[in-house]
Amino acid sequence: KAAMEEAVDGDYQRYQVKGGAYTRAHFFGKYPEAEELVKNLSDEDIDNLNRGGHDPYKVFAAYAEATKAKGQPTVILAKTVKGYGLSEEIEAVNKTHQIKKMQLESLKYVRNRFNLPFNDEQLEELPFYRPSENSPELKYLKARREALGGYLPARRKESYALDIPELSVFDSVLRGSNGKQQSTTMVMVRLISALLKEKAIKDHVVPIVPDEARTFGLEGMFRQLGIYAAHGQQYTPEDNEQLMNYREAKDGHMLQEGINEAGAMSAWAALGSSYSTNNLPMIPMYMYYSMFGFQRIGDIAWAAGDAQAQGFLLGATAGRTTLNGEGLQHQDGHSHILASTIPNCVSYDPCFGYELAVVVHDGLQRMYVNQERVFYYLTLMNENYEHPPMPQGVEEGIKRGMYLLEE
Repeated sequence: KAAMEEAVDGDYQRYQVKGGAYTRAHFFGKYPEAEELVKNLSDEDIDNLNRGGHDPYKVFAAYAEATKAKGQPTVILAKTVKGYGLSEEIEAVNKTHQIKKMQLESLKYVRNRFNLPFNDEQLEELPFYRPSENSPELKYLKARREALGGYLPARRKESYALDIPELSVFDSVLRGSNGKQQSTTMVMVRLISALLKEKAIKDHVVPIVPDEARTFGLEGMFRQLGIYAAHGQQYTPEDNEQLMNYREAKDGHMLQEGINEAGAMSAWAALGSSYSTNNLPMIPMYMYYSMFGFQRIGDIAWAAGDAQAQGFLLGATAGRTTLNGEGLQHQDGHSHILASTIPNCVSYDPCFGYELAVVVHDGLQRMYVNQERVFYYLTLMNENYEHPPMPQGVEEGIKRGMYLLEE
């Protein structure tokens, strides 16, 4: 035990490279008790002594013990050899990572060690080896995967389509603001509210905010939907007497992540890929300050795109916003440039409410009916102004990014 505790990683590496005689002299030879343990072993036997991390019995025993541990984590220190089984040319030597091509003698060593069915001439062609379907190895591997519930990685490419309502579901927005002033952020809240009233899809729509729900006018959804909390409401909120108070519930339908953009975006990605992982298409709508989107969680957005997630990212208070009480940190003028780096991110910067309605409806159709693997990024303003009714025949132009508003 003392010899093992005194040996550092570099010593173990040298023992592996120098062989049995060296290991006998410099490891076991340090203590008479250790030397006694190997007196009946040849140098070759010592050279073939296995490291614990390569011994399936020891690995199994360690994990079996770990599964019995309760109330605290378990750390398994599994000692292994770099380049294990790849010949003296490669095994445990410092230059392992620089070796681009194995010599023929090394290939022969690997073939012999692992009983691969190739002759010397075949080895020179570096053949790929796959055991036959009826071999014990493949039978065992397949049986283990089936016992674990299937193969990984796995991707369900398609799910069932949702019953998306007609564009007319947004009629109150398409008709314009009738002389009233409002922001596109508020228009988006109205669009989400309209979708949450549609029986066919309301359970699939999940509003997400990292913190700023009241800034965006989403507080009405606290009571309507409830904020998801695994253990329900654990306290009395300070606004408990108000009509639109901060209501948490086990069956809450809205996610409020508490100044945690990374967590909110991760939740969005999980919901956006639910069609594949759970065969349950969800419509996550994550609304946040646009300056705190791709600039902070661009890597997660890229990963979500790579996972073919779908849904809506809603960058509110966008552009040279009037909400600049905290300084220039809210002045976003470049999030669309960052969004453009993700190939399956479809981005729009709508001006009028009807444009936003058309784009949202088109996104729902593309993602949840046509099952295109894209997601939408929409920037929303907090500037209040009038919104005209939608002119005739402009829908296609809006989708394509340009249309004639007036002569």
